[in-house]
Amino acid sequence: MSFFSNFQSDKCPGPVTGNPMAGLTEKVCIQAEKVFDACIKQNRLENYALTLSDFTPADPAFPLTFISARSSSSKGAVENLSVDRQADKQCARVSCTVVIPMQVVYVDAAGKEGTAQASISVPADVLLFVPAPSIMPYNVKAIVSAVAPEGAFVSQNGTFNVNCCVTVILKVSMPVELLVPAYGYCAIPPAQEYSHEVCAGFFELPLYPQGSRNCCK
Repeated sequence: MSFFSNFQSDKCPGPVTGNPMAGLTEKVCIQAEKVFDACIKQNRLENYALTLSDFTPADPAFPLTFISARSSSSKGAVENLSVDRQADKQCARVSCTVVIPMQVVYVDAAGKEGTAQASISVPADVLLFVPAPSIMPYNVKAIVSAVAPEGAFVSQNGTFNVNCCVTVILKVSMPVELLVPAYGYCAIPPAQEYSHEVCAGFFELPLYPQGSRNCCK
């Protein structure tokens, strides 16, 4: 079983039914990442040059044939960050470059499939709420996803020109000790082992043939 496989308990995550105040037992302090603001940016990059490195296996035979490319991590690197607080607004101008790690799949001239690493750099210039100065610093983080369904080999140095769909979520966050209402500890259901029943359907058959003998009449 699991939390979401018909385990009946009011001490498990799930939809609230009835009075949400019923069962509250305490206020607890938890360590969490508080997100003060976030925004999403999606765009399509045309003919973006992906320069390959870290070939696996090493030294592929050029030219390469593009198969696919996608982000290898959901965490993007935030570089050249600048935060400019607006005098008459609660928001600040946040500008940076988000670097997305990519893994590229190709077939070389010898017909061998391989992979290589690359990156995509996306500029961002947005307005976000930034908390007031405090002892604990805030962070600007990027959650990323990118996929390139098509590309063309353009250089013996190992470069593809690709058309790429990119999603970047920028968020302003901070690790905090947060006070929240709680219903007590979770009830952990017993595990339900997965098994592939090879005899399913066979053991359900009758021991001897069933049915009428007068079908030929």
